[in-house]
Amino acid sequence: MDNKIALITGGGSGVGLACAQRLARDGFTLVLTGRRQEALDDACATLDGQGHLALAADVGSEADVDALFGRIEAKFGRLDLLFNNAGRNGPAVEIDDLSVTDWNDIVATNLTGSFLCARAAFALMKRQDPKGGRIINNGSISAHVPRPLSTPYTATKHAITGLTRSLSLDGRKHDIACGQIDIGNAASEMTERMKDGVLQPDGSRAPEPRMDVGDVAETLSYMARLPLSSNAMFVTVMATKMPYAGRG
Repeated sequence: MDNKIALITGGGSGVGLACAQRLARDGFTLVLTGRRQEALDDACATLDGQGHLALAADVGSEADVDALFGRIEAKFGRLDLLFNNAGRNGPAVEIDDLSVTDWNDIVATNLTGSFLCARAAFALMKRQDPKGGRIINNGSISAHVPRPLSTPYTATKHAITGLTRSLSLDGRKHDIACGQIDIGNAASEMTERMKDGVLQPDGSRAPEPRMDVGDVAETLSYMARLPLSSNAMFVTVMATKMPYAGRG
C-alpha cells in the first residue's frame, strides 16, 4: 500500500509532533490525538501532505478511545501504525507523600491509555484487509532504571515493557509487530527543567544534556518503515552524555 495510516497519541507537541512531522515526510497519513483540540489543529497544519486528522481524546477514557478508533475506521478503513506516545509525569515526592489521585491519574494516561489504544489497534489490525500493522510504545529510559522520586512514572514505564513483550508475542499470528522506543532526555516541555538542574541519586542537583527531538523522530521513522517481517523490538535513543549508564 502506498498510503499508510498512523495514529500518534500525545501528538500535539514535543516528541509526538516531531514524530508526526517526520512520518508525514515519509508519506504516512497522520491521525493526531491528545486532550487539546487547538494544539492538535496547529500541529496538523505543520504536516506535509494532505488528509491528516486531528481528533481530541483522553486516552485514559475507554469511551474516548472507542470513539477515536471508530472515526479512524470510518475514515480510512484501516490503521497501519500506532505510536503510543501520550504520557505524563507526577510530583517529585517520596511514595508516602504521593496521593492516590496522582497515582491513578498517571497510571490512567501512561499505562491504561496505552492498553486501551493498543487493544483497539490490535482489533482493527486483525480484521482489516490486508491484516496486520505495527504498534510502537514509548517506554522511556525509566522503563529500565528510575530517577529519584519517580515511583508512579517508573512503575508505569516498567509495565509498558511487559505490554510490549506480550503484544509482540500475541501479534505474531496476526502479522502485528510491536516494538518500544526508550527515550532519554529529548528536548521537550517535559525535560525543560533539566537545563537548570535536576535531582541526582546522590542528592545533588545537576543540569543534564538533552538531545534534539528530531533525533527521536528519525529513530521512530526507521522503526515504522520496517517491513512487518522485521521488528526493532527495543530501541534506546538518548543524549550521549546523560547520566544513564550507572544510574539506578
